[in-house]
Amino acid sequence: MTNILFAAGPDRWDDWAPPLRAALDQAGLGYALAQDMAPEVVDYIVYAPDSALQDFTPFTRCKAVLNTWAGVEAVVGNQTLTQPLARMVGGGLTEGMVEYVLGHSLRHHLGMDAHIVNPDHDWHWAPPPLASERRVTVLGLGALGAEVAQKLAGVGFAVTGWSRRPKEIGGVRTLNGDDGLAEALRGAEILVLLLPDTPATENILDAEALALLARGAFVINPGRGPLIDDQALLAALDSGQIGHATLDVFREEPLPKNHPFWAHPGVTVTPHVASETRAASGAGVIAENILRGEAGQPFLHLVDRTAGY
Repeated sequence: MTNILFAAGPDRWDDWAPPLRAALDQAGLGYALAQDMAPEVVDYIVYAPDSALQDFTPFTRCKAVLNTWAGVEAVVGNQTLTQPLARMVGGGLTEGMVEYVLGHSLRHHLGMDAHIVNPDHDWHWAPPPLASERRVTVLGLGALGAEVAQKLAGVGFAVTGWSRRPKEIGGVRTLNGDDGLAEALRGAEILVLLLPDTPATENILDAEALALLARGAFVINPGRGPLIDDQALLAALDSGQIGHATLDVFREEPLPKNHPFWAHPGVTVTPHVASETRAASGAGVIAENILRGEAGQPFLHLVDRTAGY
């Protein structure tokens, strides 16, 4: 019998329990799945970092902690967590992120805002460039960033992707390292941020980086709030260096009601909705990792504790 503790929040139990049971049944596992279980008998923890469970010390038999989120920055530094930690890859996250980024990229590329809000009933507009004439840069080429970059290229955009380590992605110009970062930013007209939140990426989009973008560029951040120096972004918006910023993630969430992003005409705030794990598909990812653990196979999507993701 494999004992599985669901510690991803009581409000998520009703959504997750049925598909988890179905996926575990399909995997042919004998299991017990519950929200409450003696720590010493738990084999796996299905987890979300906002869970009440923050001390992993009592879970002496636990083989892995399986995160239901893609982000692990809120748990990766927990000193009591000595078990393997796997992040969520798949589970509807990729599809949701691609749709969000494509939608807002096309919105800015086509100048839709001016057509939607047109109080003067202006008729004559200059046509936008074709996608092939629009330079787009994606910072971060993990599972989400690589798929987003490919889909943007598939629409026809001239896409450059940047990552810390070398990557190869069909149809995408890829750069890496510190020198590659400046080159990736220089002249970009749409910038998409899909990096993890680590000490190395905090404020990666600062005043110096913003100045490298094409004047009037659009910034889309569905990655992590600390990637952006908020004050530098506001200054760049006020100067016209940045034309508009669509922001889905913030240093503090929910975004405080008095934050200047809410009132700035050059900012669109979305409430961290770009990508969410869907229980129906995420359950299959969890079940696969449990099946691998029980078979003595390596877990998928393990977090590199030194890198932080």
